[in-house]
Amino acid sequence: MRDILVTLLVFGSLPLIIWRPYTGILVWSWLSYMNPHRLAWGFAYSMPFAQIVAITLLFSIILGRERIRLPWNNTMFLWFTFLAWMVLSTLLAIYPERAMVLFTKVVKIQLITIITMILINDMKKLKALIWVIVGSIGFFCVKGGVFTLMTGGGYRVYGPADSNITENNALALATLMIIPLMVYLYQIYKEQVWIKLGLGGAIFLSTVSVVGSQSRGALVAIAAVAGYFWLQTKSKMISGLAMVLLAGLIFNFMPQSWHDRMASITNYQEDKSAMGRINAWKYSINAANDRITGAGFNSWSPQNYARYAPQAETNVVAHSIFFAVLADHGWPGLLLFMGILLSAWLLLGKIIKYTTDAGDPDRPDFLAKMLKVSFVAYASGGAFLSLSYFDLPWHLIAISIILGHLYTSQANLQSPTTAGASRV
Repeated sequence: MRDILVTLLVFGSLPLIIWRPYTGILVWSWLSYMNPHRLAWGFAYSMPFAQIVAITLLFSIILGRERIRLPWNNTMFLWFTFLAWMVLSTLLAIYPERAMVLFTKVVKIQLITIITMILINDMKKLKALIWVIVGSIGFFCVKGGVFTLMTGGGYRVYGPADSNITENNALALATLMIIPLMVYLYQIYKEQVWIKLGLGGAIFLSTVSVVGSQSRGALVAIAAVAGYFWLQTKSKMISGLAMVLLAGLIFNFMPQSWHDRMASITNYQEDKSAMGRINAWKYSINAANDRITGAGFNSWSPQNYARYAPQAETNVVAHSIFFAVLADHGWPGLLLFMGILLSAWLLLGKIIKYTTDAGDPDRPDFLAKMLKVSFVAYASGGAFLSLSYFDLPWHLIAISIILGHLYTSQANLQSPTTAGASRV
């Protein structure tokens, strides 16, 4: 029954995508983040639904008669430079054929994300995209929160099978990145009681889910997000006391297995997983020092470990968004990657400056503040996870660019919903 339902929903959306291309972004995001076909156990499980939607989307764009424009700024320049460098590092990779496999997957994600910035060209569409992202990942966050409460936190929380967020650490990071978006939606829909109650519950359960993941990287990210939030808030005494109270409740609720795992952060030298990460980071540094373009995608092998980390046990991933890019694309690639994140951060600051107290019901200033929180979560939690090419952070960068295109020029401030890119 689930297989039939998902298939009908996907194929039923195709005519709508041809008629309104931006809906293809929404459907693709739903498939990419929620992976509804992975919740079925029949023929739909392995169906290439995302590919079908992407092809239909590209076809609808080709058929479209209206002019298409890509918002352009410093972040976009760095982004396209990074993509060009990625092409070069793949051509010069240690294992070119293996590198091309992951490069193809990454380029597909990048292409749809770039198309997002063309088609999502007003606040109505942007809020629809945020709802899809929140609802898709939030399904597993809420489910995980309920599971944690029912089991007393004794088991880890995992995401959908065969996805980028299957692992407990990855789901926890994605959850921390979308909670700020939930807070944004809660703020702009707070007059609608049922939406407010639903989002309030989702925020609480998502927070519980992060703790229930038993992810040490997520604990670091929680501390970073809480610290950033505390620095930004005006009522530091009240917010500080609330954080201490919440931390105390979590500390007392979680079982001994959780405490033991979190305590291993302080004695990482005795933890095999932690030492494996450190060794993978050494590998990344040595590979980047030896090759200006890095080792390329999928370079992890016993032979390369013998060359770049001879005293370490072989790993298959870098366990860090930064060291993954460093190993794959060298120091220039890492600088470009960090430059993109920094440029998006600065753009959000500009949006806040231009739109605070502007009286816009869509609260672009508040959305920019919440996106900053999401980036803090990504940078801190991602320092221990290989999610450099995961859709979500690139979608958040795209949302930042779209928001900036709508609101940062003086002309656009007068009519933000009609500014910028042509409608498709």
